[in-house]
Amino acid sequence: MRNPHIMKSALLLSSLFTPFARAQTGDLYTDSKTNITFWRETIDSAQTKGGMQWGYALPGTASGTNDEYIGLIVGSLQSGHKGWSGISHGGGMPNSLLLMAWVDGENIKTEFRYASGYVAPDIYTGNATLTQISHSINDTHFSLVYRCRWCWAWNQNGATSQQLPTGDSQVIGWAQNLDVPSNPIREHNNGQAQFGAPVASARNAAYTEWVSKYGGGVTTPTSTPTSTPTSTPTSTPAGPTTCVGTPAPTQTFDYIVVGAGAGGIPVADKLSESGKSVLLIEKGPPSLGRWNGTMKPKWLEGTNLTRFDVPGLCNQIWVDSAGVACTDIDQMAGCVLGGGTAVNAALWWKPVPLDWDYNFPAGWKSADMAAAESRVFSRIPWTDHPSMDGKLYKQEGFDVIASALAADGWKSVTANDVPEQKNRVYSHTPFMYSHGQRGGPLATYLVSAYGRKNFQLWMNTAVRRVIRTKGHITGVELDGGNGGYCGVVNVTANTGRVILSAGTFGSTKLLYRSGIGPKEELQVVSNSVQDGLSMINSSDWIDLPVGRNLNDHVNTDLVIRHPNVSFYDFYGAWSDPIKSDEDTYLSNRTGILAQSAPNIGPMFWEIINGTDGIARSLQWQARVEPSPPATDNTSMTMSQYLGRGSTSRGTLSINGALSMYVSKVPYLHTQEDIDAVVKGIENLQKAIAKVPGIIWEVPAPNVTARDFVNGVPVTAAKRRSNHWIGTAKIGTDSALTGGTSVVDTNTKVYGTDNLFVVDASIFPGHIVTNPSAYIVTIGEQAASKILALGTTGNGQTGGTTMAGAYKQCSGRGYKGPTTCIDGYTCKVWNSHYSLCLPN
Repeated sequence: MRNPHIMKSALLLSSLFTPFARAQTGDLYTDSKTNITFWRETIDSAQTKGGMQWGYALPGTASGTNDEYIGLIVGSLQSGHKGWSGISHGGGMPNSLLLMAWVDGENIKTEFRYASGYVAPDIYTGNATLTQISHSINDTHFSLVYRCRWCWAWNQNGATSQQLPTGDSQVIGWAQNLDVPSNPIREHNNGQAQFGAPVASARNAAYTEWVSKYGGGVTTPTSTPTSTPTSTPTSTPAGPTTCVGTPAPTQTFDYIVVGAGAGGIPVADKLSESGKSVLLIEKGPPSLGRWNGTMKPKWLEGTNLTRFDVPGLCNQIWVDSAGVACTDIDQMAGCVLGGGTAVNAALWWKPVPLDWDYNFPAGWKSADMAAAESRVFSRIPWTDHPSMDGKLYKQEGFDVIASALAADGWKSVTANDVPEQKNRVYSHTPFMYSHGQRGGPLATYLVSAYGRKNFQLWMNTAVRRVIRTKGHITGVELDGGNGGYCGVVNVTANTGRVILSAGTFGSTKLLYRSGIGPKEELQVVSNSVQDGLSMINSSDWIDLPVGRNLNDHVNTDLVIRHPNVSFYDFYGAWSDPIKSDEDTYLSNRTGILAQSAPNIGPMFWEIINGTDGIARSLQWQARVEPSPPATDNTSMTMSQYLGRGSTSRGTLSINGALSMYVSKVPYLHTQEDIDAVVKGIENLQKAIAKVPGIIWEVPAPNVTARDFVNGVPVTAAKRRSNHWIGTAKIGTDSALTGGTSVVDTNTKVYGTDNLFVVDASIFPGHIVTNPSAYIVTIGEQAASKILALGTTGNGQTGGTTMAGAYKQCSGRGYKGPTTCIDGYTCKVWNSHYSLCLPN
């Protein structure tokens, strides 16, 4: 069973504690009431008001199902006994069994929860069982000792995972809130983090005795589900759910584009510009006010602005993601019109030429991309002074770090004037904002497309799969939504095409559900309750390495503080903005709310040469806010992104509930990647030392860069940048003939006639900067290539494009049809030749 959270190496165990030594300590603790000895983790009040403790005891030896423990929670209370404390049995929030506890009168209530993504957790419907052993309550804290059975493996409607205590360590997540639980559950507002738990320290030969004495007692008042336990987690729905929505119109389209984000919007615009009929389908609701978005704080009521329009509110997704974040992935992503370009900080970098030349195949090199880049930046210009008065606000943080870099010999540049210069330079941040509010594809490409009669936009409509006969796609099956459509919408017979632009997670999922991908992933879909009965027959599966080659910028957060720096509360601006800042923004789009939260800058770059001969790029993104365990309001976080040249890769998988999860993180699998991260930190420490007033918080002054890097857990929760790419790699080496690529240089999926992928998933490797502008540029380039295919030839539909019996269907340099006639399958003969053989 795949599990994105579990950690098993002894090296990781020893390193997990290093970065949190100031704030967390592990020890052995014996409860005076029960005489049970726990391995205990203590989180101090620097990380969470009032502090928190969690401990556990395990059976003396690993045996049986390994799915239970005796636990201890000591949670902090606010006035009136308010507050809840919780843990994650898998480390992160998504795809993990969550446990919450809070005071209710003289009792402690508990509740198991589960979240498929960064959304409000639902009640867990599996068979985890909690039995309370003892509890106590005073004015400041509550304490609960409990037995938790069927808690290390979980199943929520077919989504299964586990973190069994059979290795050296486990990773546990914790969170606290200052109030009692609400419905739906609100964001934890009193701290959250993860820690490593050493399994051997928790094992105790007296466990059986403790269970015999305490574990069979009456369960105290709790809202924990109390279904009859079984030996395995059970919570699989009885049958597939039906689509909820309006029947789709019967119109056909020349092009159907799935996903209205950075790739899909420009593709749809360029295709509709050709005069062809185009349907753009978006899973989520409208975002910007110009597209009738409605999500906004009270101070924006009566305006045509939403939370997405205002730059200073861009970070709100991290504290209030309801209705915004995707609910079927275990990472944070925006499922609204515009995708990432509607919810991110709008950084807008001119592509680094070497990124194209190093990563991409022929036809996608920097010289090939120049015209597309020029068109993109003529439509979406950049600004590094987004306030309409041309001023930059609260630049103390920029000035402090820039002074250190300059003293160490780094060069100040205007980044988008010299995109090729990315070594020991620093810059203000360029954005895609226009007239003091969010612009980008939503304000340009989508506007021109929407004005054409041959273009339609359907929002709030999910797509379940593409409908295909072997390699020929006839349409897409819809999955409804809030006011969306159900049914099937078809492309024009013989010549129509479908383009997947649903992002790295969304397009990968659609390919899996359409029978395209590794057999082990397709088998999960085939075995699922929702898709099992209706999935395309396994004899027509297309075995491509979809979901492999997953990549993301490796994030490593450092924290410094300086007395000249002060934090601006962008989060508070959601509900209670400073009146003068509110007025100046609403009146003329000026002031700090016209800048991205949380006051980003400077940005700086360096190249690290590895012992493997590869030059690796580092981008640093500074912002004025602390990162745990730092809490000071004069702190700055500097996030290091390891990008181009990184050689580590991960895997993106699908579970039985048809949610996507990172089954293998793409971080620091090679020593050279680790060395680059360490060297970059050491170089920055040298620069920062030029300004004596700067104080290091993370890593602590007595911790070496290497010890610090080794001490940060290599998990998505700790290392992600949310710049996910690579799962449908573009290239000339078809995986059908022994290569590694999923789509060809026209972005057509190998083994199909008329299915294309145009989004970040086609990136072969990572780039230097944030990827939004690259994805839009890819959309421009891909649209040109797709239109250039015409109505016949390679990559086209129609009965004449299928290879006949015993005819060539693939091979190095082959340009003909790659789908065989009915009754035949394309089989690899050698790397140069594949032919159609009988099924």
